[in-house]
Amino acid sequence: MTNKRKICVVTGTRADYGLLYWTINGLHNDPAIELQILVTGMHLSPEFGLTYKQIEADGFFINQKIEILLSSDSPVGISKSIGLGVIGLADAYQILTPDIVLLLGDRFEIFSAAIAATMARIPIAHCHGGESTEGVIDEPIRHSITKMSHLHFSSTDEYRKRIIQLGEQPDFVYNVGALGIENINRLDLLSREDFEKSIEFSLRKRNVLVTFHPVTLENATAEIQFKKLLEALDDLRDVAIIFTKANADTDGRIINQLIDEYTTRHSDKAVAFTSLGQLRYLSAMQFMDAVIGNSSSGLIEAPSFKIATINIGDRQHGRIKAQSVIDCEPTFTEIKKAIDKAFSQEFRDSLKLVENPYGRNNSSADIISVLKSTALDNLLKKEFYNLKFN
Repeated sequence: MTNKRKICVVTGTRADYGLLYWTINGLHNDPAIELQILVTGMHLSPEFGLTYKQIEADGFFINQKIEILLSSDSPVGISKSIGLGVIGLADAYQILTPDIVLLLGDRFEIFSAAIAATMARIPIAHCHGGESTEGVIDEPIRHSITKMSHLHFSSTDEYRKRIIQLGEQPDFVYNVGALGIENINRLDLLSREDFEKSIEFSLRKRNVLVTFHPVTLENATAEIQFKKLLEALDDLRDVAIIFTKANADTDGRIINQLIDEYTTRHSDKAVAFTSLGQLRYLSAMQFMDAVIGNSSSGLIEAPSFKIATINIGDRQHGRIKAQSVIDCEPTFTEIKKAIDKAFSQEFRDSLKLVENPYGRNNSSADIISVLKSTALDNLLKKEFYNLKFN
């Protein structure tokens, strides 16, 4: 009787867990796999909604909860959180002895997980590598995780090529599409009535979903930029606004405080959530006229709903974008102009022809197949893949 392959999934936020849900579910139900789940970061914070409870509610066993967040979201505080993450995850890996660690994305919690796995000589499988977000510190973190990883699951062919450009062997780089698309395909999304009931808020004739995170490679611009966005939203008439709050990046708390103040003043037309969860978040998109802010979901998931995305500032600069995405500068005038364009009949008509560049397929089956079948012997000893230049 062969031993089960131990796959350890590390999740630090509501977002990466939502994207990994179907892969986790498939691993959980596979008799050849022993699923291990390590939870850290925002999942364990009351301020960010204690979202680890959703993982448990979904029927998954959490092997360990690793506290790393400090009360500070300053650069020093986040650097210390990375250190705490490395320490806590190193201990967890030693106890669980996984065969493969599965990671997604580019956040500092995942960076900690990759460092600890590298030192423990555990092969890393990484989702959503090769992408580019030139306005945030996640950019170098993502590429660093790519170099520490051994199996790669990209969301587009262009990103697959970029991973190979970083010296990774093509045979271990798989374009499986964006993981968020599978949620759209497989979740039974809420009706408008059920969605309104779930958020205790009534939608209007026109509706927008707003998610704005700090641009972490800029110096303290979060407050200024977000206030300009709020000014533009103030100018809207007969439009319902749903905010989802910022994550634990530097200055994220400033944005969340401004959201709370705004929704208190405008409770008739605006509501805010620390976390909607994947079901309510994607259900919301069905009824939106636009997604506004700088979240990756506006670029990856929103085009599948054929709605407008107003992408503000440089946070997502460098990402592949559908024709439904309107880029604008973080000023009142430019944001207002972008909103007017998104609401125009001409632009709304053009959305019918939009194709999502991140695919339409389900990713989890492809990922699980690779995780199960790849031989682990000598996987750690990577040979740098050199491109040939003319």
